[in-house]
Amino acid sequence: MATVRAESQESASHGQDAWTRTLEEVSHSGRRLRREELEALRAYGDHAAEEGRGLAELVDERLVATGRVWEGRPVEAAEMAALRAAVAALAAGHGLAYRERLRREEAGRRQFVADLLSSRSDVGRLAEHAERFGLNLACAHVVAVAEGDGYGLDDPLVRGLERQLLGRFGDQEVLLAVKHGRLVCIVPSGPGEEAVVKAFAELTKGRRVVVGRPHSGPGGVVHSYEEARSALEQAGQLGLPEQLLRAADLLVLPVLLRDRDALEELVRSVLGPLHKARGGPRPLLETLTAYADSRYVTAEAARRLGLSVRALAYRIAHIVRLTGLDPDDALQRYTLETAVFGARLLGWPDQPASTSS
Repeated sequence: MATVRAESQESASHGQDAWTRTLEEVSHSGRRLRREELEALRAYGDHAAEEGRGLAELVDERLVATGRVWEGRPVEAAEMAALRAAVAALAAGHGLAYRERLRREEAGRRQFVADLLSSRSDVGRLAEHAERFGLNLACAHVVAVAEGDGYGLDDPLVRGLERQLLGRFGDQEVLLAVKHGRLVCIVPSGPGEEAVVKAFAELTKGRRVVVGRPHSGPGGVVHSYEEARSALEQAGQLGLPEQLLRAADLLVLPVLLRDRDALEELVRSVLGPLHKARGGPRPLLETLTAYADSRYVTAEAARRLGLSVRALAYRIAHIVRLTGLDPDDALQRYTLETAVFGARLLGWPDQPASTSS
């Protein structure tokens, strides 16, 4: 590090000496800066930016050297024009290098986040690179996933959301990413988690957001992401109305789907008789859904369906006759609810091949 600093100081000193000679020559001849001189200044700004030196430091360096040449005498217009041209060339070179460095860092960040969300990544390499991006993988993290619409990180909407989110919570190691067209937010689990997740859900403009459970270690992020992604897809299948959901509240879904054959058999045996109803099973299936969603309050279920209480009671009685199960009986209610839940997951009755009789 000392060697790099010494080389940088030597380069700066040489640059100031060359600038002093150029300025003295301009003061005598009144000429403009030559193309090769401007190119040298741009290259100097480029090199300084790569070393991590700020533009303000470079400009101050140039002004100090200029002040020594101009001290105690009037300044000619040609000299002032040369100074302006020099500062502009320095800024151009510095800006080009700075933008290139940002592009490299952004590409590296994108690759890191992509690896972080991939189950096939090298865990050791992730842990090694995490510190560079301000992420402590030893801590537990949660991942929130929003419904996608073919997003890309360069989309203005995504950029705007990222600026707002990092502007409010940049001190909490928040990472925003896009995976398979969906927006993904990675945040450390803890006291500030709830505020970040709620802000993320609000900024996604009403899209459904599901939050995975907290998990620790390099593999914890992808574990939380997979939970959230899977729960998001299942919430879409079920048509759940809530905008913000937690995978922990939907753990029954993978349990139900783990034995798909058993779930299909349950749906077929419990709900298959509804095909005998006039108009097919859908109106009665919607009735059972509304009845469950209203916690089996008849008046509320009738309101949701746009029916009279009497009409609702008729439908319930018809369901009991066809299925032999009464939703007002605790045990039979559970069987019906599970079957209805399974029907929504399987897309029944729109996918009738293996689930209908």
